[in-house]
Amino acid sequence: MDTRVFRSMSYGVYVVGSMDGSRPVGCVANSIMQITSSPATVAVSLNHDNYTNSCVEKSGFFSFSILGQESDPSLIGSFGFRTSKEADKYEGVDYEMVGGCPVIKDSCGYVVCRVVNRMETATHTVFLGEVIEAEVSQAQYQPMTYAYYHQVIKGKSPKNAPTYLPEEAPSEEGKAVWVCQVCGYVYEGDPLPADYHCPVCRQDATHFKREIR
Repeated sequence: MDTRVFRSMSYGVYVVGSMDGSRPVGCVANSIMQITSSPATVAVSLNHDNYTNSCVEKSGFFSFSILGQESDPSLIGSFGFRTSKEADKYEGVDYEMVGGCPVIKDSCGYVVCRVVNRMETATHTVFLGEVIEAEVSQAQYQPMTYAYYHQVIKGKSPKNAPTYLPEEAPSEEGKAVWVCQVCGYVYEGDPLPADYHCPVCRQDATHFKREIR
C-alpha cells in the first residue's frame, strides 16, 4: 500500500481549542469536515495522545479556528509541537472566549461545537459536534491548506496528526539543508545563519541539524 496517495487528499489547517477546567488548551488538526448543514454538524479527529482529546471528552465542547495563509505560522509550532499538559499554548496569542471555548483571532474564522457523539479508532477519536457558534474573523484571509503548509511554509506534520507519514531517510547525494529538530521545518541553504529562528516554532539555530538531500 502506497500511503503517499493520502497527501493528494484535501485538508485544511486548524487549531482545535477546549478547556481543562478553567484553563484553555488546544492543538493543531487537519482532519475536520462538515457532516450536515441543518443542524450544522462537523467532525474532528484527534489523536488519543493529544491532551486536548481528553479535555474535549471531559468538557463536552470544542472550537476550531481556521488558519489562513496570512496567519502567523508560529501558531502551528506553538499548538502542534508542544503539549497543553505542560505548556500554556495561549500565552502571547490573541484569542477570545466564545461559547466557553478559546478561539484565535488571527484566523479566517472560528466554529464552536457541542459534542453530540464520538467514534473511537485505534489511534484517534472522531468527535461529532453540533455547531453553536460560528463567525468570520479575517474575511481577507485565504484558508491555509495542508498542501500549502508543506509546499510553501515547508512545515511537517506532528507525529500525532492523522496525516503524519514518516520522512524518507536522507540520501548521501544532493544539496545541504538544515532541518528543525522540533517541528521539521526545512531551511534550504548552507550555512544556516547563526541568528536564524524557525518561522514555524521560533526555535533558534541550535535546534537545526544539517542534512544532505
